[in-house]
This record gives sequence, structure tokens and C-alpha cells, in this order.
Amino acid sequence: MPDQTPNAPAGDGVVLRPMTPADLPSTHALTNLLRWPHRLADWEQVFAHAEGIVAERDGEIVGCALRWLWGERHATVGLVIVTPACQGRRIGHRLMSAVLEGLEDRTVLLHATAEGRGLYERLGFVRTGELRQHQGIAQPAPLVALQPGWRLRPAGVNEVAALQALDAAARGMPRDALVSDLLASADACVVLDHDNQPRGFAMLRRFGRGHSIGPVVAPDLDGAKALIAHMASVNAGNFTRIDIDFDTGLAECLESIGLLRVDAPTTMVRGAPLVSPAGGPSLFAIVTQAVG
Repeated sequence: MPDQTPNAPAGDGVVLRPMTPADLPSTHALTNLLRWPHRLADWEQVFAHAEGIVAERDGEIVGCALRWLWGERHATVGLVIVTPACQGRRIGHRLMSAVLEGLEDRTVLLHATAEGRGLYERLGFVRTGELRQHQGIAQPAPLVALQPGWRLRPAGVNEVAALQALDAAARGMPRDALVSDLLASADACVVLDHDNQPRGFAMLRRFGRGHSIGPVVAPDLDGAKALIAHMASVNAGNFTRIDIDFDTGLAECLESIGLLRVDAPTTMVRGAPLVSPAGGPSLFAIVTQAVG
């Protein structure tokens, strides 16, 4: 990442500098320009855990990129934006090069738009999968029958450590501060419990145009369906979004409750593959496309 002194302007007059909280209204305006649904509050929540770079020309922010460092070996990159009027000038490449500085020994995860995928491939990222973004007015979902010994229950205020451990195992990287923040701000969090042991969970949070379901961590597909059906019913009649890994097999289930597919970003990784313990929980729905 660049130091606190802005670098010399390129031939187009664009300067890169570290992003600060004072820049959030301007970066939020960039997402509005692209018709991304983020609220200023969404930016504030993710930036609290991030480091960022902005591209500035004549005092106006024309681009940004953020990164999140998870533990010593992992990172995610997201909210990489260049205003349409300034695209095609390699500003995105300069932002990505800056935000990747110092991450050579880390596994870096991102979710790419079709427009950004070529740039990320040139920077060493490889495709590992696809997301499916589903959204719409949630309909009440039929309850999913659970096997004996399994139940859904509200998360307890003292369970943050258990949820952090489940998330870390499922995502393949430790994100304790983020999970704690999400739990504190979630409208609802439900735990999938087996014989009094948390085995999965799902959160319902304010995001964008309404609410988002995620993260969703579960030991298997049936557990994920039970968690999502519960949250969709809690939020029935309201705009709801969920971003799933395509390989989860949840698409048909989501469409049956009014959450239709609207986008399909590419999951990309640079560095060692993400590893989850064999037999451990899986991540069925992410937090956001930016943080993974």
C-alpha cells in the first residue's frame, strides 16, 4: 500500500493515496454511479475492517479499491471501482497494484465482475468458482424437517466465539472482528444446533435495498436449507438478497421462495487455495461480494 504521502500524478493527473473515513461519502457516490445498492452505512461497516486506496484527480475521487487482512496468511479484495468517465486509462490496474502491495505471501480472494476479470487474471488471479446473486421479495418458506437431535434456535450473546470458529473453518480464513461486528448489528441470527453444539448459523442483516441473508454456514445442504428457509420466513414480504456459491445446489430452492438470480460474479484466488477442514462446515452464503 502507498505510504501517507500521495504518489506523483500520472500523465492523466491521477494521484493515488490512502483512503480515510472522510472519503466514505465520495466512495459511496461511486457505487451509486454504478447503481450498486450499497448504503453509506454498508460502506461504514466494511471500511471499519479495511485498508483502502483512492484515485484522485483535481481533488475529486474517481476510483477506489479496498482490502481486508485476515490473520497472517489471508486477505480479500473488493469494492474496486473506477468512475465510467475515467475507465480505459489503467486506473484500475494502478489501484489493484497498490492494494495488492505486500500481499505476496497471502492467499487473496476476490469476486470479479465480467468487466474486471481480465485485469485480475493479468495480476495472477485464477478462477475457482462462481457466485449466484439472488434477490427479490422473500416469500414464506416451508420449514425444513430436521433429524432427531438437530434444532434451530436464536444465537446467544455469549456465542460469538463459536460462530467465529464456524466461520473461520467454512471460509478458510479467520475473520473474528468481522463476525463479532455482524452479530452485534444483525437483525437476527439463528444457530443450527446438534445435541447442544453449534454446527452452523445464518444472519439476517440490513444491506442495500433491504436485507441480506449471510453468512450462512452449515454442515450440509439440508442444514443450509433449514437456516435459509427460517430467515426467508422471518423477512417474508420484504426485499431480500443472498449470494451463494453456485456449487451449493441452492439455486432452485431460492427461486421457489421468490429470490431470483440476477448476477453471477466469478470467484478468483491468487496464491494458495483456500482450505477448509475435511468434514467441517461449509460456507453456503457469503457476507458480501467485497469481503467474501
